[in-house]
Amino acid sequence: MPLALPFTNLMALYWQTGLMVAEAQTVMTLRTLGMMGVLTPHPLENQRMVTEKSVAFAQAAQAATAAAMQGKRPDEVAAAALQPIRRRTRANAARLTRAAKRPKA
Repeated sequence: MPLALPFTNLMALYWQTGLMVAEAQTVMTLRTLGMMGVLTPHPLENQRMVTEKSVAFAQAAQAATAAAMQGKRPDEVAAAALQPIRRRTRANAARLTRAAKRPKA
């Protein structure tokens, strides 16, 4: 029997993925501007940029595995995997946007 996914669940996943992509683009742009010297980033921003990814993806893998082991639907497994990554991109976008608004010293 085919598995029917509710349309609203797929749209919610689509929306969350789109927001994550937009936030990631904002983060990449602001970090690139910091590396170019246009903005003044935190001294450890480049280190943070590298180290945070392994933590976020490990959390995503753990959440997806837990959801799959609980027998969740595929859209719920994907949403569980997306949540830690989205949390990180949202926080980074907010933090870097606040930092970009500060005057350059």
